[in-house]
Amino acid sequence: MRLSLKPLILAAVALAALPALAAEGWLTNYDQALKLSKKTGKPILVDFTGSDWCGWCIRLDKEVFSTPEFKAWAKKKVILLSLDFPDAKPQSAALKKQNDSLARKYQVQGYPTILFLDAKGKKIGSYGYDEGGPKVWTKKAEKMLK
Repeated sequence: MRLSLKPLILAAVALAALPALAAEGWLTNYDQALKLSKKTGKPILVDFTGSDWCGWCIRLDKEVFSTPEFKAWAKKKVILLSLDFPDAKPQSAALKKQNDSLARKYQVQGYPTILFLDAKGKKIGSYGYDEGGPKVWTKKAEKMLK
């Protein structure tokens, strides 16, 4: 009997990618983001995304969130929380439940939806994809945070 290593390799790659969000500073746990917001006094930037199917989400990540300019801005200004609604990427039942509940709570109608929340989870503002890269995006975000 011949076993293929391909499924095992694909699974390992998928699991290796999961910590990438955390490594970039993106949390996936809402309660953890609230606690960190209270501790630091920074608002929470919540990214409701369909990371593996939503074209505008992928574009926002590539053109803004993945840039050094955005990362430097975010490190100083906000707590990053990614709430993903993937088609193919595996998620735990608890994470799916949390994300679905928060999408209902904040009445998310489409993707990407970016919300800014205070440390109590109260909505400060909302945003989405906007052309112009990180400078344009962060400038508009700054106005919402004032």
